[in-house]
Amino acid sequence: MLRAITRQVSPTLADCNLTFIGRVEIDIGKAIEQHRAYERTLERLGANVLSLPAETAYPDGVFVEDPAIVLDQIAVICRPGAASRRGEETSLAEAIASFRELRWIREPATIEGGDIVRIGKVLYAGVSRRTNLEGVRQLGELTAPFGYRVVPVEVRGCLHLKSACCPLDNSSLLTRRAWIDAAPFESYRMIDVAEEWAADVLPIGETILIPAGFPKTQERLEQSGYRTLSIDVSELQKAEAGVTCMSLIFDERSLPAGGEQNL
Repeated sequence: MLRAITRQVSPTLADCNLTFIGRVEIDIGKAIEQHRAYERTLERLGANVLSLPAETAYPDGVFVEDPAIVLDQIAVICRPGAASRRGEETSLAEAIASFRELRWIREPATIEGGDIVRIGKVLYAGVSRRTNLEGVRQLGELTAPFGYRVVPVEVRGCLHLKSACCPLDNSSLLTRRAWIDAAPFESYRMIDVAEEWAADVLPIGETILIPAGFPKTQERLEQSGYRTLSIDVSELQKAEAGVTCMSLIFDERSLPAGGEQNL
């Protein structure tokens, strides 16, 4: 069964961290409605949604992808690169512990799930403003016993790797190559976006979920043989959101992981 963990929008969302876009007024009520529609869409696409309550102390808490990386055997609880986000992982880890054994990233490492692109047993880890090389190293050490290989990727023009590169399947990626070192992905088919911020898309089953507002990229995906579904997340995009960052999606069935292991 496909599980999606989400968190409701905080009333303090307007105080979110912003790095690559300017701050504009966010309609919190509209953001809440768009997020509810997002959760309903995940359910429509076959996910069983566990929606956690909002946490007023964490404006960015709706972006649950960043504090955790959920794999088939374990979940790695991250140490966010933004100091104001440290603490979001506490209640999220409690929810994930029902499905996976936990491993923890430790100081001085920083890493956020938005920087992790998984294709099979390879974890491409963006080295960005939020994820440092020590975070990449610790991720590799924690996941190697389960057969994963971690490959660092330079991120230079956006917040997270997934802002510029998202898998469509095990052989193809949607990319904004100008924002990353694309060399590690040279063995894959890369479909270039038609609009600057359109690379963050979410494959669920046979469907590619894409934010509304990128019609040329959506058309390009459909011409490449993908079934797409667009969703309006425009108010959430004012908080530097994409469709990947608002959920943790994984197979509810956990593979044996063995004993607890921390760095």
